[in-house]
Amino acid sequence: MSRWGITLPLPGVPLAAHREVVPALAGLGYTDAWSAETAGTDAFTPLALAAEWAPGLRLGTAVAPVFTRGPALLAMTAGTLADLAPGRFVLGIGASSPVIVEDWNGIPFTEPYARVRDTLRFVRTALAGGRAGGGFRLEQAPVQPPPIVLAALRPGMLRLAATEADGAITNWLAASDVPAVRTALGAGSELIARIFVCPTEDAGAARAIGRRLIATYLTVPVYAAFHDWLGRGERLKPVREAWVAGDRKGASAAVPDDVVDELLVHGSPERCRDHVRAYVDAGVDTPVIALVPAGDPVAAARALAPR
Repeated sequence: MSRWGITLPLPGVPLAAHREVVPALAGLGYTDAWSAETAGTDAFTPLALAAEWAPGLRLGTAVAPVFTRGPALLAMTAGTLADLAPGRFVLGIGASSPVIVEDWNGIPFTEPYARVRDTLRFVRTALAGGRAGGGFRLEQAPVQPPPIVLAALRPGMLRLAATEADGAITNWLAASDVPAVRTALGAGSELIARIFVCPTEDAGAARAIGRRLIATYLTVPVYAAFHDWLGRGERLKPVREAWVAGDRKGASAAVPDDVVDELLVHGSPERCRDHVRAYVDAGVDTPVIALVPAGDPVAAARALAPR
């Protein structure tokens, strides 16, 4: 297997404490560290630290939202990381969601496809040293412009990722869903998948965690549409109905066990690694483990490293 990534920071571990964790990742077999940005750390600071702590890792954002940073600021930040980790940084961008963009940041979530497309074009031009929209030009473009990959779930954004970007990032899908995504993306682009992993042999506990996460994520319209496209819509319909009615507990309880088992990797570390490899066998180029809290996250990261 060529690549094996992990999401940083690890859940529940203070960012400064990663100084003792990150340098060991490459020796364990990890090739990549990818950040996330929702309501915790930002997408770039953990990678700036990892660039110094682990000079052998490829680093990427999964993802930086295009609505919450202007394209010029996004280009400046990406250029800084590319300069700090030349040849090792990948900029992942995406539309995010109405909750994050509108409710939390007070920015209208309008025409997300166009916003991603236009930001991609602006940032790529700027990182290459060109003059982007409005006359913006980086004072010092990176010597090695970073690849840009798009958060993409359905055919439209996957086609954009294939034709104008350097690959696609997807998440909340089963290994059996990968062929549909790979077909829509095409064979020539890198497919990166954030895979949620809960390394515990207590299936009941893992499913309880999974039901809560799935009810929260898959009721967001973009994820609901994604799973409609994948053919899981009818099984998730009771979840959505309960959520819309304001019954959060009922929505979680309505998530079927088989859906949890498809979308959340759980079990012993050996079983989890085998399950992650099933994503690769189905067409994922870069699996990125996103740990779901269950015990010691540092020990889990070590146990889930490729063998």
